[in-house]
Amino acid sequence: MSDLWLGNVEPNTTDEEIREFLCKYGFPSFDAIERVPGTGGRPAAVVSFHSLEPHTLRTFQPRIHNMYWKDRTLVVQVMPERNET
Repeated sequence: MSDLWLGNVEPNTTDEEIREFLCKYGFPSFDAIERVPGTGGRPAAVVSFHSLEPHTLRTFQPRIHNMYWKDRTLVVQVMPERNET
């Protein structure tokens, strides 16, 4: 499982718009999404891919990092693996 942080997402962007955007740039469809309100008007979303390893997700990340989308520059990072023990 791996998670992708999408920072500086326009607040009114729907989950479906995020899914379509990621798929347009070659990402597989995500399995879950969590919204992070953020401070100073920079909300984020964390999308989870249950069948992808982080190293695989890192090959996709440069495609959209620093991309200008919906009047904002996205900050995209692969999240460190979680230890859920």
